Amino acid sequence: MDLATQSSPNKPVFSLISILSIVAAIFSFRTGAGAGFLLALVAIALGALGLVMSILPGKRGGLLSLFSIFAGAIGIIAAVFKLLGNVLG
Repeated sequence: MDLATQSSPNKPVFSLISILSIVAAIFSFRTGAGAGFLLALVAIALGALGLVMSILPGKRGGLLSLFSIFAGAIGIIAAVFKLLGNVLG
């Protein structure tokens, strides 16, 4: 087997939590007000957990988690505007 095709056990990988946090942040913009608000909260919580996990050796995703926290915060604002649009419109 070639050394280039072997995976290194020390190579840092993205944590599943950081990937799920960005997915939740993206879907928070694509849903209605209630689901968007809940997904934004999930994105913020998973992003915070992802930031903590990115400190561990062999894990990446700190910037991805940080981005998902900011996107989740914007998602909460967007959900509030969607709700106001539904109530007032």
